[in-house]
Amino acid sequence: MYQIVNTINTVPFQDVKAQKLLKLNAKECLFISLEAGGVLKKHSSPTDAWLLVLEGQITFHINNNEYVLEKHQLFDFPKEEVHWVTAQSNAKFIVIR
Repeated sequence: MYQIVNTINTVPFQDVKAQKLLKLNAKECLFISLEAGGVLKKHSSPTDAWLLVLEGQITFHINNNEYVLEKHQLFDFPKEEVHWVTAQSNAKFIVIR
């Protein structure tokens, strides 16, 4: 059966919200909603990963560097590197790992 999923459009901006969208052959796709000024705390990914900004602006912190990412920009980063994200505005993004 076919299905349209509106999760990304319906999640409100309230603190930090993260949920798995799908898992494909040992890869997973996480959707994260972060309100302006919010912080996704320091952590690392068990696999190489890609981050796609859907809405808003974030700063991605890794290896003493900061990368400002905006809507429709894609950023890749290696596994096991400690990183964190701060939201400059209400933001929604997907992490594929």
